[in-house]
Amino acid sequence: MHKLIAFLVLGLLIVGCKDPKPEQTTVKNIQSESLIKYAQGFSIEHFEGYSVIEVSTPWPDAKKPFRYLLSKDSIPINDNNFDAVINVPIKSIVVTSTTHIPSLEMLNVEDKLIGFPFTKYVSSPKTRALIDAQKVKELGGSQEINTEVLLALVPNLVVGYGVDGTNKNLNLIEKSGIPVIYNGDWMEQTPLGKAEWIKFFGALFDKQLEAEQLFTQIENDYNQAKEIAQKATTKPTVISGAMYKDIWYLPQGSSWAAAFIADANADYLYKETQGTGSLSLSVESVLTKAQHAQFWIGPGQFTSLGQMEETNTAYAGIEAFKKGNVFSFTTNIGPTGGVIYYELAPNRPDLVLKDMVKILHPELLPDYELHFFSPLKQ
Repeated sequence: MHKLIAFLVLGLLIVGCKDPKPEQTTVKNIQSESLIKYAQGFSIEHFEGYSVIEVSTPWPDAKKPFRYLLSKDSIPINDNNFDAVINVPIKSIVVTSTTHIPSLEMLNVEDKLIGFPFTKYVSSPKTRALIDAQKVKELGGSQEINTEVLLALVPNLVVGYGVDGTNKNLNLIEKSGIPVIYNGDWMEQTPLGKAEWIKFFGALFDKQLEAEQLFTQIENDYNQAKEIAQKATTKPTVISGAMYKDIWYLPQGSSWAAAFIADANADYLYKETQGTGSLSLSVESVLTKAQHAQFWIGPGQFTSLGQMEETNTAYAGIEAFKKGNVFSFTTNIGPTGGVIYYELAPNRPDLVLKDMVKILHPELLPDYELHFFSPLKQ
C-alpha cells in the first residue's frame, strides 16, 4: 500500500516521567484548542507551557486514541495519562512516510531529519540534497526499519504510522527509550483534512503559528480553485483507475480522489458509491458504464497509451482514450524514481485541484501549468 497511502509512518530530552518527585504537576488551565477544521484524526490543545496532541485514528478500527504531551519546559509532569511526554521544539527526528517530508520543508525544519526508510522515494530537492550529503541515514523499509541503525542515531523523536497496531519495530524503538508518536494523516478522506496535519508537525517544532498560516494559505487557494470551477458551463464525465488481473480498481464515491473530481465540478461516474476506499469491479461492468467517459484521470500505474492498449485492447474503446484525454501523475517522478504526487499531493491539495480544473475546464485557468498530472502519450 506504499504508493496508495504513499509510504505511509521524540524531544530534545524526554522528561523524567517516572521520577516520583513531590513537585510533579498535572496539566491544567487550558489556554486554547487549536482550530482543527477538516482533519478527523487528531486534535491539539494548548496549555500554559504545554500542548497535548491526541491522535484518535492512527489506523483503521483503532481501539483507543494516543495522547502525547509536548512540553516547552523541563518541569516534572504526571505522565500517567499520556503515551509519551516530549520536550519541544524537536532537535532531531526520524519520519517514516514521504508524506511527512513536505511538512518539514514547509516549516523549514528539514535539517532536523536524520533518518528515513527507503530514501530513494524522496523526491524533493531540499531533502534530496541532505540525503546526498549523507545527513539523512538510510533506514530500510517503513514497516521493516533497520532498528540497529536507527537506535545508533538516537533521534529525539520517531514519527511512525500504523496499519493495524502491530508494528514490532516501532514497539522495539519505544522500549529502547526513544519516543514514538503515531501520525494518521493517511487515514483522512478529505483533501484539506490530509493537509491540515501540518499543524501536527507545527506543534512538534513549536511552530504552531507558522503551521496555521501555511495551512490557511493552502485552504484559501483550494477554495478559490473550487469557486473558479463552479463557473464552468459544462460538467464532463470522468472515469478513474485501471484493471489488475481482470478486476478494475477505482476510487469509491466518498474517497479522497473522488473529492477532487467533485470539487473540480465534474461528474465522476461512480460518485454514488459508498465508502472511502476502492471499488473492485468486473471489467465488463466498467467498460459498459465508462465507454463514453470524456476524461480518464489516474489510470493506475500506466505511463503511456501504448502501454495501456498493449495490456488490454479494451482500454482503447473508451472515449477518453480515443480523444487523448487520459491524464496521470505517473510520469512526474523525482531524480531517484519517486513519484512526486505520492509525496506532495496530500500536503498540497490546492495544486491537485488546480490541476483537475485545468484538465477538465482549461478555459478557466488559461495560464496555469499542470503540476502533478500530464496527458499520456502514445
